[in-house]
Amino acid sequence: MDTSNLIQTVLIYALPVLFAITVHEAAHGYAARHFGDNTAHMMGRITLNPIKHIDPVGTILMPLLLYFATSGAFLFGYAKPVPVNFGNLRKPKQHMVWVALAGPASNFVQAVLWAVFLVVLVGMDIDERFFLEMARAGVLVNLVMWAFNLFPLPPLDGGRILVGLLPWKQAHLVSRIEPWGFFIVMGLVIAGIVGSLWLRPLMNLGYGIINLMLIPITTLMR
Repeated sequence: MDTSNLIQTVLIYALPVLFAITVHEAAHGYAARHFGDNTAHMMGRITLNPIKHIDPVGTILMPLLLYFATSGAFLFGYAKPVPVNFGNLRKPKQHMVWVALAGPASNFVQAVLWAVFLVVLVGMDIDERFFLEMARAGVLVNLVMWAFNLFPLPPLDGGRILVGLLPWKQAHLVSRIEPWGFFIVMGLVIAGIVGSLWLRPLMNLGYGIINLMLIPITTLMR
């Protein structure tokens, strides 16, 4: 393992990853407060301070171990979840959908902003590799978080969205998966099912949407 390449990769991805997880978790807290639950606010979790959202194992140790174990071929990590008491929401079942959706939505917005940053750099003929790679990393990291978190299985955001949209009986059955959901998702990831049938198609869609959104800016930058 080339240590200099590892350090360079960490530096390129550090800022995009920190922003991605911090804004994602804070967005859940903001949405929950908007719909009536102040739990995250009272615990100081509605903040853009990344230290409040970093999980030592999930955010730092696990990604590093996976990077070394797979030579960078497979990376996975998670932040400390923002506490949400869905029972405090004014309309728990309906508002659960918006609270869960807030995190992935924030990642898609960040992916767009990083893409705009990249287009502006290229349009201004700035060829500093570090910033160009950081902008590309920002788009990639946020689209991965957007797509992965929308996977419809609890405890992922997509699973909570599904529970909120389904009728009560079916929603209860899906919610019972949550204690084992993480292990099921990881099994599907390792088997390649999530990547091939969910992540790749959804990320291709995301890139397509962003490219369409960038057309006016790229036209102006010519």
